[in-house]
Amino acid sequence: MSTTTKDALWDHLISPRAKEILAKLETFIREDCIPGSFEYEKFLHNSRGHDSWAVPPVIEKLKAKAKSLGLWNLFLPKSYPEGAGLTNLEYALMAELMGRCYISSEACNCSAPDTGNMEVLAKYGNREQKEKWLKPLLNGDIRSAFLMTEPRVASSDASNICTIARRDGDHFVINGRKWWSSGACDPRCKITVCMVKIEGYQNRPRHLQQSMILIPTDAPGFKIVRHLSVFGYNDAPHGHAEIQLKDVRVPISNLILGDGKGFEISQGRLGPGRIHHCMRSIGMAEEALDAIIARAHKRKTFGKNLARHGTIRHDIAESRIEIDQARLLVLQAAHAIDCRGGKLSRKEVTMIKVGIPNMACRVLDRAIQCHGGAGVSQDFFLARAYAGMRTLRIADGPDEVHRMVIARLELMREPLFEAHHDHDPEVYHSDEHVHKLQVDYSSGNSASHLAHAKL
Repeated sequence: MSTTTKDALWDHLISPRAKEILAKLETFIREDCIPGSFEYEKFLHNSRGHDSWAVPPVIEKLKAKAKSLGLWNLFLPKSYPEGAGLTNLEYALMAELMGRCYISSEACNCSAPDTGNMEVLAKYGNREQKEKWLKPLLNGDIRSAFLMTEPRVASSDASNICTIARRDGDHFVINGRKWWSSGACDPRCKITVCMVKIEGYQNRPRHLQQSMILIPTDAPGFKIVRHLSVFGYNDAPHGHAEIQLKDVRVPISNLILGDGKGFEISQGRLGPGRIHHCMRSIGMAEEALDAIIARAHKRKTFGKNLARHGTIRHDIAESRIEIDQARLLVLQAAHAIDCRGGKLSRKEVTMIKVGIPNMACRVLDRAIQCHGGAGVSQDFFLARAYAGMRTLRIADGPDEVHRMVIARLELMREPLFEAHHDHDPEVYHSDEHVHKLQVDYSSGNSASHLAHAKL
């Protein structure tokens, strides 16, 4: 059994079948994905300069192996017939394992943005959309991208989106510009989910102005303007694109769910996706901590191993504490979604989106510091991992927006013991107020309240 579930508080919530899948996944990552990642990197290195976006053939071998082992499409919750029948909590533990080797998610057809797009189509797509696009995505035959962010507006406020879709008979004609369209550079990317505003949106409330439309990448007028780098990394073959949409025509039937349903779809898409991202981030943080420990045992400074220096021990201890705290926060959010759905778990899901990338950045920073110059080189995974993790604090909404939501939800709730928070001295210490407390809390707990009131 994976060390992630062994003797854990949530062990009783994990089914025997899920534990079997976890054990099988751990073996697959150790014996196939990690060795395969070296071959993957070697192929990309040799392809630079002449075919940078070629897909390493080893990934298809790993996908075939994952399918044969039943480690396929694990991300779709048990409420979907197309999925593996797992809860969000169960899959969260698997996502952590996948986070330890960055090609393992794709090997199991569980990588973003495909997971979010597949869930959108599974939940909101019509029969035609599912047959034409969901089916090949679930089979791993094609890949996809999500087009929301725009270069000309502050897209952290999605109501700013200004890509326009105009009705023309039984088609939409779409014009706009998107960027940070992750996955669009991949030659296997055949379909995109694009957030737009359909003409006439001005007559509706702001949160009902956005819509989602499926746009094939081979549609006339769909053009990749440039590839965007992340701290100098091109993230090939996945990549991030700036895209021009010029008079792109798609059938009306490509509209997902309905006009003005963009926010509703986005919120339905984000909850489980954030669980996936955050648990993969925890897996990456565990790898970074392992790297610190390995380095600390091997390297010496000032006559002793790094492991004997107090600063390194402090970093190891802080990292272990923070990783375990973060894991509990994410698993709480996953369990909340399983129990009451994504909409009623908004605070828990929003908290992890802030907390986990920040934690992982701190752990990776300690690992880089422990490795010295090697930590920022291409010889270790740390620099690339840090670039990706730092980006996650902006992707899918910046930290500031999520903190704003958390604070708003906190300010809406009532204190459990409101009397404890009355800080008007003249009222709080008066005999009348003490008498009121004695009456209000006469159920047996009045002594503690009276003692507090007299302070």
